[in-house]
Amino acid sequence: MGSYYAETLAGERLRRCYELASPRVQQYLEAEIQYVLGHLRTADAILELGCGYGRVALRLAEVAGRVVGIDTAAESLRLARQLDTRHRCEFLEMDGLRLGFADGLFDAVVCVQNGVCAFGVDQEALVREALRVTRPGGLVLLSTYTDGFWAERLAWFEAQAAAGLIGKIARAESGDGVIVTEDGFCAGRLTQDGFNVLCSAVDRKGTITEVDGSSVFCTLVK
Repeated sequence: MGSYYAETLAGERLRRCYELASPRVQQYLEAEIQYVLGHLRTADAILELGCGYGRVALRLAEVAGRVVGIDTAAESLRLARQLDTRHRCEFLEMDGLRLGFADGLFDAVVCVQNGVCAFGVDQEALVREALRVTRPGGLVLLSTYTDGFWAERLAWFEAQAAAGLIGKIARAESGDGVIVTEDGFCAGRLTQDGFNVLCSAVDRKGTITEVDGSSVFCTLVK
């Protein structure tokens, strides 16, 4: 899935997806950011996985002392650097499974907007690598969608498809929390039980919190 975001849905195309989001989806996106901001301190060093064009990282930089965003899409990273007019963030091209950082460097690692599923990578390996670069006592925050947000989520992706930003929704293959497009996009979501299984696999107990009726956060303490 990383190649989809690098080759098909990157830069201005990705930003356009968020610009056409409905008011309810905009509320969901803001609620995610506010939840993360509530866990940050001014001296914190934060790493965002899958930062795209900097939509979330630039907001986190309003609170945290240092924000690093990584992504595999060079086009999105170029746009992020352009938008970061105050040079508050570092944007680096990097794979979340192979982070080029020392152990324990960050106070928190953030992966929102269903990245844990949308990246299409080994989830356990992703979380283990996130924990590796988190300091003892630091946090890893992951989010996915609630079951009840399915209609709004599907409508948002249909709007993206209608705008020619992603492929047509493959209706026969989409459902039960999974969205599939005819041009290769596929992303599900994690249930609470799914998060618990993932936490057990990395030997951590996660705190599961539903936010805004639209997202589910799993917070792990290093």
